[in-house]
Amino acid sequence: MNDSDQKVHPFISYLISLSESEDRGALAELRRGLGKTPGTVPEMYRYVVPWISADTSRKQEFTYFLIAALFAYHPKHTNKGNMGDHLALTRESYSSDDALDRRNDALDRRFTHLLASHPDDLPTYLQQAIGLLKSKGEIAINWNQLLKDLRYWDHPDKFAQKQWARSFWGCRKMASEKS
Repeated sequence: MNDSDQKVHPFISYLISLSESEDRGALAELRRGLGKTPGTVPEMYRYVVPWISADTSRKQEFTYFLIAALFAYHPKHTNKGNMGDHLALTRESYSSDDALDRRNDALDRRFTHLLASHPDDLPTYLQQAIGLLKSKGEIAINWNQLLKDLRYWDHPDKFAQKQWARSFWGCRKMASEKS
């Protein structure tokens, strides 16, 4: 199954529908969660709580609130890639070699901090990363994949982080091999 064939999670479909219907009020209320501990902003409850069942774990609830706030901040969606792929696209936005090298070094450091972040720190690092994607030509995000990856962020095998790293640094390796 390739990325474009992946079934979109119902919660992500709901968020996309808010954006497509241009429900600016709902998106504004969801954005109020930015910079706040996920699940602590009452204005978000009417949009997120219906998706949380009684047996939903605290971690999953945290993820739903985080995704909702971040989506409202940058609702551009794609069905392809992961955060590593999306952030790799920002490498091509500088013209001079010196600026490109400095920018890529800074981007590598930021990405490494994101990969190493504790789940409690993810909202801050993800908001910064998504802000970068938004500022660089409105790079779309695979919200469905991000939801899936965040659910397993603290897995001991770190498979989500490794996949992001392969996508991010693998693109550079492939590009240099073509040169």
